[in-house]
Amino acid sequence: MQKQQWLALGVFSGILSLTIGCGSATGIDSLSVSPASQSLAVGQSAQFTATSTTTHGQHPSTTQNVTDTVSWTSSSTAVASINSSGVATAVSPGTTTISASIQGFSGLVTNSATLTITGTGGGGPASEVVALSVIPGTQSVAVPTDTSQFLAIGTTSSGATENLTNSVNWTSSSPQIATVGASTGLAVAVSQGTATITAIYTNVSDGTAVTGTATFTVSGGASEQYTAISIIPGSQSLSASGQSSQLIALGTLGSSGLQTDVTKSQQITWSSSVPTVATVNSSGLVTGVSTGTSTITAELTNQDGSVVSATATVTATPAPAPEPLLSLTIIPSVITVGNLQDTGNFLAIGTFSTAPTVRDLTNSVTWISSAPDIFPVDSSNGTNTGTTGGIVTAYGNGGAVIIAEATDPTTGSIQTATAAFNCPLVLPNPPTVAGSCFPGSQAASLKATITIYNEGLNTAGWLITAPSATGTADVIHCGPGWTGTGGSVCSAPYPFGPNGAVTILLTAPAESGVNFGGWSSSCIPSDASGNPLPGPVYWTAAGPNYCTVTITNTPTVANPVVNPNVTVGAIFN
Repeated sequence: MQKQQWLALGVFSGILSLTIGCGSATGIDSLSVSPASQSLAVGQSAQFTATSTTTHGQHPSTTQNVTDTVSWTSSSTAVASINSSGVATAVSPGTTTISASIQGFSGLVTNSATLTITGTGGGGPASEVVALSVIPGTQSVAVPTDTSQFLAIGTTSSGATENLTNSVNWTSSSPQIATVGASTGLAVAVSQGTATITAIYTNVSDGTAVTGTATFTVSGGASEQYTAISIIPGSQSLSASGQSSQLIALGTLGSSGLQTDVTKSQQITWSSSVPTVATVNSSGLVTGVSTGTSTITAELTNQDGSVVSATATVTATPAPAPEPLLSLTIIPSVITVGNLQDTGNFLAIGTFSTAPTVRDLTNSVTWISSAPDIFPVDSSNGTNTGTTGGIVTAYGNGGAVIIAEATDPTTGSIQTATAAFNCPLVLPNPPTVAGSCFPGSQAASLKATITIYNEGLNTAGWLITAPSATGTADVIHCGPGWTGTGGSVCSAPYPFGPNGAVTILLTAPAESGVNFGGWSSSCIPSDASGNPLPGPVYWTAAGPNYCTVTITNTPTVANPVVNPNVTVGAIFN
């Protein structure tokens, strides 16, 4: 865009104004691209950097990193592609020119570098990774549930760069603001605020680690509030002569769906509809007073003033007190494990009014977990004598409230108790090996997860499909029209077969106006039946194109750490 500059010259007592036409408002005079030359193997990636020099209007001249501002192009996308952030991905052997351009003071300013692709490398780092950067360095989304894909780019001791997005461990400093896929780098907004996204890569050769960070801001939306609460048990029978029982309130947080024990929270108020039948204190402890039925209400007030509530029914009977089962306790009160799929065994101990006064009720109570999909707990209840109740298994990091619920066989009264189970993500400092509940430290997994995204520049008309493990078509249907979780970054689970492996066939169908540029090294180019292509042609621009991913859950000497989560990038131009 042209602008007008006015040069004012004082002539005697008047002012003479001249209009002089100048170049672009940016004032950029030159552009440099680094590295000037780079060599990669097929499947590897390299980060190019663009630096501008501005002289006009600047004394002295200034330089600025404009990597994310310039327009990047590759002279041969069949050899290597490059995205808008300057990350080039090797596609096939050959040489291409990587160019950066931007509007400058006198018009379009350009510069270029040479990228040579050799061999058919598998995409792993050629040498030790000495630095790690996260792209983009800062990202902002509007509202909760919005997503952003972060990339981890490592620089090796030889100067090469490598896309390590699926080889690092991703963490969020504030999961209540944003979560991030531990092995995918896909961040999901939870509530308003700013979180630091951290990527950690550990070199296999010597255990040294490098880190990179980015900032993820959720600009809109309120802090996460409780959307529901529930009371356990939902009904209770007590002696009207003063028997007491503990009710437990679990609160469910907003879009994350996490449940926490809010029984004694300052935000909750307990009340009884008929206090002359049963009373309840501020901690949810109910006591029978006289024969009848009362409704116990737990009302939780959020910070924004909204209120959620739940009720339970308490029946006071004329049965004499004390009744046989007086109280229930879980031991220990807290179990913390160190690795995924580690287990912990809680015991439920009941106190009775008759001998034996203290009894082990572990295999006769009902066990409940506040996060059953992440920390499931086993119940025996006498229906399966071959199992032991109270065993919790960690399938993720975080924590859960574990509840034991005992029903007196004589009176039907219910006693409850709680404990905590944790699998914290705690990395050594400096992190030299996989830490607590670190993805990769787990035993053989039951299922694999594949994540798919577009690495190319065409974001308007691309598509990838894949069938389910049982052959159902298009379970994965990833592209601009995809409406599932993650938008155009899609994922799906696949159970491992009896041989400890699963193979997934991906399809990039032929589409008008879309040129296909290749698959990432994590997916083997194949025909429509999944047979690997012999080459040298591994895909066509017009399509359709196919590739297969084989994932195993059995450690080997060559692959001692099994990661059942694989990410596949496809290039659409």
